[in-house]
Amino acid sequence: MRSPRDFTKPLAMGAPQPVLEIPVKPSRCIHFFDPSNPKMAAKLPELARQTDILLGNLEDAIPADRKVDAREGLVKVGREVDLGDTPLWTRVNSLDSPWFLDDVVRLVGEIGDRLEVVMIPKVEGPWDIHYVDRLLAQLEARHKLRRPLLVHAILETALGVTNVEEICAASPRMQGISFGPADLAASRRMKTTRVGGGHPAYLVRTDPDPKHPDAPRPT
Repeated sequence: MRSPRDFTKPLAMGAPQPVLEIPVKPSRCIHFFDPSNPKMAAKLPELARQTDILLGNLEDAIPADRKVDAREGLVKVGREVDLGDTPLWTRVNSLDSPWFLDDVVRLVGEIGDRLEVVMIPKVEGPWDIHYVDRLLAQLEARHKLRRPLLVHAILETALGVTNVEEICAASPRMQGISFGPADLAASRRMKTTRVGGGHPAYLVRTDPDPKHPDAPRPT
Protein backbone atom coordinates (compact mmCIF):
# COMPACT_ATOMS: atom_id res chain seq x y z
CA MET A 1 0.00 0.00 0.00
CA ARG A 2 1.11 3.54 -0.71
CA SER A 3 1.39 5.71 2.35
CA PRO A 4 -1.06 8.63 2.36
CA ARG A 5 1.97 10.80 3.16
CA ASP A 6 3.03 10.24 -0.45
CA PHE A 7 -0.30 11.49 -1.82
CA THR A 8 1.00 15.07 -2.01
CA LYS A 9 3.72 14.14 -4.52
CA PRO A 10 3.10 13.66 -8.27
CA LEU A 11 3.86 10.14 -9.51
CA ALA A 12 5.64 11.45 -12.61
CA MET A 13 7.94 14.38 -13.20
CA GLY A 14 5.90 17.19 -14.71
CA ALA A 15 2.52 15.74 -13.71
CA PRO A 16 0.02 18.07 -11.99
CA GLN A 17 -0.06 18.25 -8.23
CA PRO A 18 -2.44 15.61 -6.75
CA VAL A 19 -5.70 16.89 -5.33
CA LEU A 20 -5.75 17.10 -1.54
CA GLU A 21 -9.55 17.21 -1.34
CA ILE A 22 -11.91 15.59 -3.82
CA PRO A 23 -14.36 18.20 -5.16
CA VAL A 24 -17.93 17.38 -4.23
CA LYS A 25 -20.35 17.81 -7.12
CA PRO A 26 -23.91 16.51 -7.53
CA SER A 27 -24.03 13.02 -9.04
CA ARG A 28 -27.72 12.29 -8.60
CA CYS A 29 -28.16 11.51 -12.28
CA ILE A 30 -25.32 10.10 -14.41
CA HIS A 31 -26.35 9.71 -18.04
CA PHE A 32 -24.41 6.96 -19.85
CA PHE A 33 -24.24 7.49 -23.60
CA ASP A 34 -22.83 5.55 -26.55
CA PRO A 35 -20.25 7.83 -28.21
CA SER A 36 -20.36 5.75 -31.40
CA ASN A 37 -23.97 6.84 -31.97
CA PRO A 38 -24.04 10.22 -33.80
CA LYS A 39 -27.75 10.70 -33.01
CA MET A 40 -27.03 10.37 -29.32
CA ALA A 41 -24.10 12.78 -29.55
CA ALA A 42 -26.36 15.35 -31.21
CA LYS A 43 -28.65 15.29 -28.15
CA LEU A 44 -25.89 15.88 -25.60
CA PRO A 45 -26.17 19.69 -25.36
CA GLU A 46 -29.84 19.30 -24.43
CA LEU A 47 -29.15 16.38 -22.07
CA ALA A 48 -26.39 18.37 -20.39
CA ARG A 49 -29.04 20.74 -19.03
CA GLN A 50 -31.03 17.86 -17.53
CA THR A 51 -28.39 15.69 -15.86
CA ASP A 52 -25.57 16.07 -13.35
CA ILE A 53 -22.95 14.09 -15.31
CA LEU A 54 -22.54 12.86 -18.88
CA LEU A 55 -20.55 9.64 -19.18
CA GLY A 56 -19.18 8.32 -22.47
CA ASN A 57 -19.41 4.56 -22.13
CA LEU A 58 -16.72 2.50 -23.89
CA GLU A 59 -17.19 -0.77 -22.00
CA ASP A 60 -19.72 -3.63 -21.96
CA ALA A 61 -22.57 -1.86 -23.74
CA ILE A 62 -20.36 -1.31 -26.80
CA PRO A 63 -19.83 -4.31 -29.15
CA ALA A 64 -16.24 -5.25 -29.93
CA ASP A 65 -16.52 -4.07 -33.53
CA ARG A 66 -17.55 -0.56 -32.36
CA LYS A 67 -14.97 -0.02 -29.63
CA VAL A 68 -12.72 2.19 -31.74
CA ASP A 69 -15.71 4.14 -33.09
CA ALA A 70 -16.89 4.78 -29.53
CA ARG A 71 -13.45 5.97 -28.45
CA GLU A 72 -13.13 8.33 -31.41
CA GLY A 73 -16.71 9.48 -30.93
CA LEU A 74 -15.92 10.48 -27.36
CA VAL A 75 -12.85 12.39 -28.54
CA LYS A 76 -15.11 14.29 -30.95
CA VAL A 77 -17.61 15.04 -28.19
CA GLY A 78 -14.85 16.34 -25.94
CA ARG A 79 -13.45 18.55 -28.66
CA GLU A 80 -16.59 19.87 -30.32
CA VAL A 81 -19.70 19.60 -28.13
CA ASP A 82 -20.62 22.38 -25.71
CA LEU A 83 -21.78 20.70 -22.50
CA GLY A 84 -21.84 23.87 -20.43
CA ASP A 85 -20.81 23.19 -16.84
CA THR A 86 -21.89 19.54 -16.92
CA PRO A 87 -18.88 17.28 -16.17
CA LEU A 88 -17.77 14.75 -18.77
CA TRP A 89 -16.78 11.31 -17.49
CA THR A 90 -15.89 8.09 -19.25
CA ARG A 91 -16.04 4.40 -18.42
CA VAL A 92 -13.12 2.75 -20.19
CA ASN A 93 -12.72 -0.94 -20.92
CA SER A 94 -11.42 -3.26 -18.21
CA LEU A 95 -7.70 -3.50 -17.45
CA ASP A 96 -7.41 -6.99 -18.93
CA SER A 97 -9.10 -6.05 -22.21
CA PRO A 98 -7.26 -5.31 -25.49
CA TRP A 99 -8.76 -1.79 -25.51
CA PHE A 100 -7.92 -0.35 -22.10
CA LEU A 101 -4.47 1.06 -22.85
CA ASP A 102 -5.55 2.65 -26.12
CA ASP A 103 -8.63 4.09 -24.40
CA VAL A 104 -6.60 5.86 -21.74
CA VAL A 105 -3.70 6.97 -23.95
CA ARG A 106 -6.02 8.37 -26.62
CA LEU A 107 -8.49 10.08 -24.30
CA VAL A 108 -5.95 11.69 -21.99
CA GLY A 109 -3.90 12.85 -24.95
CA GLU A 110 -6.82 14.35 -26.86
CA ILE A 111 -9.39 15.49 -24.29
CA GLY A 112 -7.67 15.11 -20.93
CA ASP A 113 -8.43 18.75 -20.20
CA ARG A 114 -12.17 18.11 -20.70
CA LEU A 115 -12.54 14.83 -18.81
CA GLU A 116 -13.01 14.93 -15.06
CA VAL A 117 -13.33 11.27 -14.04
CA VAL A 118 -12.22 7.96 -15.53
CA MET A 119 -14.39 5.07 -14.38
CA ILE A 120 -12.43 1.80 -14.13
CA PRO A 121 -14.52 -1.42 -14.27
CA LYS A 122 -13.75 -4.70 -12.54
CA VAL A 123 -11.24 -3.31 -10.04
CA GLU A 124 -10.03 -6.15 -7.82
CA GLY A 125 -7.42 -4.59 -5.57
CA PRO A 126 -5.25 -1.55 -4.85
CA TRP A 127 -2.74 -2.81 -7.40
CA ASP A 128 -5.21 -1.98 -10.18
CA ILE A 129 -5.57 1.59 -8.92
CA HIS A 130 -1.79 1.94 -8.49
CA TYR A 131 -1.29 1.00 -12.14
CA VAL A 132 -3.94 3.42 -13.38
CA ASP A 133 -2.61 6.15 -11.06
CA ARG A 134 0.93 5.89 -12.43
CA LEU A 135 -0.23 5.65 -16.04
CA LEU A 136 -2.41 8.73 -15.73
CA ALA A 137 0.42 10.70 -14.11
CA GLN A 138 2.78 9.85 -16.97
CA LEU A 139 0.22 10.84 -19.59
CA GLU A 140 -0.69 14.04 -17.76
CA ALA A 141 2.99 14.99 -17.68
CA ARG A 142 3.45 14.19 -21.37
CA HIS A 143 0.49 16.34 -22.39
CA LYS A 144 1.17 19.08 -19.82
CA LEU A 145 -2.23 18.85 -18.17
CA ARG A 146 -2.75 21.24 -15.28
CA ARG A 147 -5.41 19.24 -13.48
CA PRO A 148 -5.20 15.57 -12.47
CA LEU A 149 -7.93 13.22 -13.63
CA LEU A 150 -9.91 11.46 -10.93
CA VAL A 151 -10.72 7.75 -10.75
CA HIS A 152 -14.00 6.00 -9.97
CA ALA A 153 -13.67 2.26 -9.31
CA ILE A 154 -16.38 -0.31 -10.02
CA LEU A 155 -16.31 -3.43 -7.83
CA GLU A 156 -17.71 -6.37 -9.76
CA THR A 157 -15.97 -9.42 -8.30
CA ALA A 158 -15.76 -11.02 -4.88
CA LEU A 159 -12.06 -10.11 -4.70
CA GLY A 160 -12.82 -6.47 -5.37
CA VAL A 161 -15.44 -6.37 -2.61
CA THR A 162 -13.01 -8.07 -0.22
CA ASN A 163 -10.40 -5.38 -0.92
CA VAL A 164 -12.79 -2.41 -0.79
CA GLU A 165 -10.97 -0.56 2.00
CA GLU A 166 -7.56 -0.91 0.36
CA ILE A 167 -9.02 0.24 -2.96
CA CYS A 168 -10.52 3.34 -1.32
CA ALA A 169 -7.12 4.24 0.16
CA ALA A 170 -5.04 3.42 -2.92
CA SER A 171 -4.74 6.89 -4.46
CA PRO A 172 -5.63 10.55 -3.94
CA ARG A 173 -7.43 10.30 -7.29
CA MET A 174 -10.19 8.13 -5.83
CA GLN A 175 -13.41 10.02 -6.53
CA GLY A 176 -15.74 7.20 -5.59
CA ILE A 177 -16.74 3.56 -5.87
CA SER A 178 -19.71 1.79 -7.43
CA PHE A 179 -20.95 -1.76 -6.99
CA GLY A 180 -21.74 -4.00 -9.97
CA PRO A 181 -24.17 -6.64 -8.63
CA ALA A 182 -24.76 -8.47 -11.92
CA ASP A 183 -21.09 -9.11 -12.64
CA LEU A 184 -20.48 -9.95 -8.98
CA ALA A 185 -23.24 -12.56 -9.17
CA ALA A 186 -21.70 -13.97 -12.34
CA SER A 187 -18.25 -14.15 -10.73
CA ARG A 188 -19.75 -16.14 -7.84
CA ARG A 189 -21.96 -18.27 -10.13
CA MET A 190 -24.98 -16.88 -8.33
CA LYS A 191 -28.40 -16.57 -9.91
CA THR A 192 -30.24 -13.28 -9.95
CA THR A 193 -33.23 -12.04 -11.88
CA ARG A 194 -30.74 -10.61 -14.42
CA VAL A 195 -28.09 -13.36 -14.37
CA GLY A 196 -29.25 -16.95 -14.72
CA GLY A 197 -32.83 -16.31 -13.66
CA GLY A 198 -34.41 -15.79 -10.29
CA HIS A 199 -34.52 -18.42 -7.55
CA PRO A 200 -37.87 -20.27 -7.53
CA ALA A 201 -38.28 -19.42 -3.85
CA TYR A 202 -37.92 -15.67 -4.44
CA LEU A 203 -41.31 -14.03 -3.98
CA VAL A 204 -42.61 -10.48 -4.07
CA ARG A 205 -45.38 -9.76 -1.61
CA THR A 206 -48.06 -7.16 -2.15
CA ASP A 207 -48.26 -4.13 0.11
CA PRO A 208 -50.31 -4.59 3.27
CA ASP A 209 -53.92 -3.51 3.26
CA PRO A 210 -54.09 -0.32 5.40
CA LYS A 211 -57.48 -1.45 6.71
CA HIS A 212 -56.17 -4.89 7.68
CA PRO A 213 -52.41 -4.50 8.26
CA ASP A 214 -52.09 -7.88 9.99
CA ALA A 215 -53.88 -9.85 7.27
CA PRO A 216 -51.84 -12.32 5.17
CA ARG A 217 -50.34 -10.74 2.06
CA PRO A 218 -50.57 -12.61 -1.25
CA THR A 219 -47.52 -13.02 -3.51
